[in-house]
Amino acid sequence: MTGPSPNMRDKFRKAAQASADAVGSPWALVAGLAVTLAWLASGPFFHYSDTWQLIINSSTSVVTFLMVFLIQNTQNRDARVIHMKLDELIRALGPARNELVQMEGLTDEELDRLSKEFEHLKERAATGLARIEERKREAKIVAPSP
Repeated sequence: MTGPSPNMRDKFRKAAQASADAVGSPWALVAGLAVTLAWLASGPFFHYSDTWQLIINSSTSVVTFLMVFLIQNTQNRDARVIHMKLDELIRALGPARNELVQMEGLTDEELDRLSKEFEHLKERAATGLARIEERKREAKIVAPSP
């Protein structure tokens, strides 16, 4: 089996993005609140029956189930784009290590080693910044006031 055609994937991407934008809008929250309030207000009419409860439970379950796929698609795409942007920045910087471009394929142990290395670099940078700040303070003390 080959999977969906590029045309179908493009249509799905556009629909997923449009849905994510719509559901993430303030109007979607207002609509959700309105539906919830209408459901609550209908409680006395349905005598707070099991059917009345089933309506909201079933509706929210179906919407949640479908939204999982839309959200996952949007997150996957966003993560892919961010990775490509970071890869381009790594490639563009001369002193950067180009082998880190494909970091996603490293094992957890390799990622742990890199994480420790970056932590060490961060500590060295913080120490260097502290020394610079100390020199600035000393220079202000020594320099005469105008």
